[in-house]
Amino acid sequence: MRIRPETHADIDAIRRLNDVAFDGPLEGHIVDGLRAAARPFISLVAEDDGEIVGHICFSPVEVERPDGTRTTILGLAPMAVMPERQKQGIGSKLIEHGLNACRATGTKAVVVLGHPDYYPRFGFVPAAPRGLRSEYDVPDPVFMLLEFESGVADDLHGLARYHQAFSDATS
Repeated sequence: MRIRPETHADIDAIRRLNDVAFDGPLEGHIVDGLRAAARPFISLVAEDDGEIVGHICFSPVEVERPDGTRTTILGLAPMAVMPERQKQGIGSKLIEHGLNACRATGTKAVVVLGHPDYYPRFGFVPAAPRGLRSEYDVPDPVFMLLEFESGVADDLHGLARYHQAFSDATS
């Protein structure tokens, strides 16, 4: 298995993978919208014997501080692994490669809405105690932050807003 950037030839397979993994088309629509409009946009696939078995993407998240100033970090979403290939380390490899790609862009931090027992193994911590909250009404433990440099979160107090493609896909 290898992790690599998506290519144009992967688009249909990525959409099918997301449809199967999430039991519907919502996440596939989100990925299509991000691909079309989000910059930076990081999209990686896990390929095994020519088959796409996993996918992850990262897109801009704008943090609006209480004083009205804004900064952009990245958000991990969505991540999908073929149901029959889950719990084989594919998601972990996608996250590790993805976070390295995020570091390479120069971003200071990444956020994720995810399972609080899974993402801390990659360094994510709850964002709320650091002063960062999600635009979505979610329990504090599921909105997490990973700083690439110590102290970055000190400048990220405020509201994190995901790319418009997330809202567009649900309307």
